[in-house]
Amino acid sequence: MKRYCLALDLYDDEALIAQYEQWHQQVWPEVLDSIRDAGIEDMKIYRVATRMFMIMETTDAFSFEAKAAADANNPRVQEWETLMWQFQNALPFAKNGEKWMLMTEIFSLK
Repeated sequence: MKRYCLALDLYDDEALIAQYEQWHQQVWPEVLDSIRDAGIEDMKIYRVATRMFMIMETTDAFSFEAKAAADANNPRVQEWETLMWQFQNALPFAKNGEKWMLMTEIFSLK
């Protein structure tokens, strides 16, 4: 098993944030299937103010490149991603079009 942590911001608008959270209570089945099919066994998203933090637990075979390729060929996932972009605000240092950014572990209690 592998663990990945990623970050992304939301626009600083309470109504948009509420809508974003509501959408995540009813994620489309095709999107959930694409997540599981990629080898993601668990995914959690936390939020403080506008900053979001995602934890993904994956199989050893998981690949960000394979997931991106599969998503690019899935119209329903593309529709979801387009919908989510109206709420999501790329991190200030992100490249054009970059969304969730991989974080680097800097401490472990183990």
